[in-house]
Amino acid sequence: MHELAVCQALMRQVDEIATREAAERVTRIILQIGPLSGVVPELLQQAFTIARTGTVAETAELVTQTQPVRVRCTICGAESDATPNRLLCGACGDYRTQLIGGDELLLASLELERADSK
Repeated sequence: MHELAVCQALMRQVDEIATREAAERVTRIILQIGPLSGVVPELLQQAFTIARTGTVAETAELVTQTQPVRVRCTICGAESDATPNRLLCGACGDYRTQLIGGDELLLASLELERADSK
């Protein structure tokens, strides 16, 4: 399950941010996940419960937001939503498109708790 490795890398990034911001705890982590990222949100949630143990995010909530697949048509220039297995232009229907979104795995935000904010 590569989601555990993804979560472990996420915890390193979260720890760096929490240290830089002098946070005692991380209360919420928001991730944006595209359907073409290769990460299964449900498996990521399961791996997160293991990866967060003993970290500054031990009691944090993981929120995953699914992002749409977006393409740009190289023929008409339109940008539109597409489905993961059908990357066609939504305007003209052409197959010559360029992926512009839907493959991301992005740490969108953290909610931190500082000693001075209590």
